[in-house]
Amino acid sequence: QVQLTEFGGGLVQAGDSLRLSCKASGRTNTITVMGWHRQAPGKERESVGSINLMGDTTYYASAVNGRVAISTNNAKNTLYLELNNLKPEDAAVYYCAAGDSPTRYTYWGQGTQVAVSS
Repeated sequence: QVQLTEFGGGLVQAGDSLRLSCKASGRTNTITVMGWHRQAPGKERESVGSINLMGDTTYYASAVNGRVAISTNNAKNTLYLELNNLKPEDAAVYYCAAGDSPTRYTYWGQGTQVAVSS
């Protein structure tokens, strides 16, 4: 089992930057991909992006591409999300996810709320 705990979030002003982190613990040697999803009220959960832990290849969703960076620490057990130039539509609960496929994550964090004030 892998446990994921997100940190960060809260109220951010539009135009500012956001940094979230996600600490993975447990059998982290079993995961090869980590990513961020988000879910806004009344909307489906959507991918923000992911990173392949084997080669650091990243994927970003079109809605945030150009404003986002996903990275990990050297130990590959902490995932980061940096989102710049926040917009009101970025307000959502952000979830950290991990597994062996970016389209079918095995593990999910509890989520952290991000609100954007305009």
